[in-house]
Amino acid sequence: MAKRIALIQGHPDPAAARFCQALADSYCAGATAGGHDVRRIAIAELDFPLLRTQEDFEKGVPPASIRAAQETLRWAEHWVIVYPLWLGDLPALLKGFFEQIGRPGFAFRYRAKGFPEKLMTGRSARIVVTMGMPSLLYRFVYFSHSLRSFRRNLLKFVGISPIRTTLIGGVGTLTPERASAWLSTIETLGRKGA
Repeated sequence: MAKRIALIQGHPDPAAARFCQALADSYCAGATAGGHDVRRIAIAELDFPLLRTQEDFEKGVPPASIRAAQETLRWAEHWVIVYPLWLGDLPALLKGFFEQIGRPGFAFRYRAKGFPEKLMTGRSARIVVTMGMPSLLYRFVYFSHSLRSFRRNLLKFVGISPIRTTLIGGVGTLTPERASAWLSTIETLGRKGA
């Protein structure tokens, strides 16, 4: 069954030569070939400030680029987020993007009592993370700490489930054959809308 997919390319460098860009292109090509409807968000092309106060987070008006991204994410049934691991975490620009879109009234709603209402239920996600270290090291020595936090504290918090992950390690030393194999794998995921 065809899905509405929001593809977030989270590398803050707009250079076309980035492997994250190639992964996003491969996913998009596969999804389009599979009959899915894809809308892309390129973090590097957006202009928005970082949030600095709770008041701005809760009551401020998001900039136009964030409002447009929110509409895309509201429309989508499946989110695909591609980003490089930087200093063990999401790049700051990508984190700032999620802080902007994760505002009350869009991603969740405060309640007088109890936990906030999740406004993104019914959506699923795929997170694709590239890194210089071997992915097994990240998974079993560092316990995927930042990825687990991102999944739990943002995506699950607003109701997204299930959330699947793909970790691609050793990016700086990938052979052309291995890079091509990863692009093929990601294209297959796109074709399946997974």
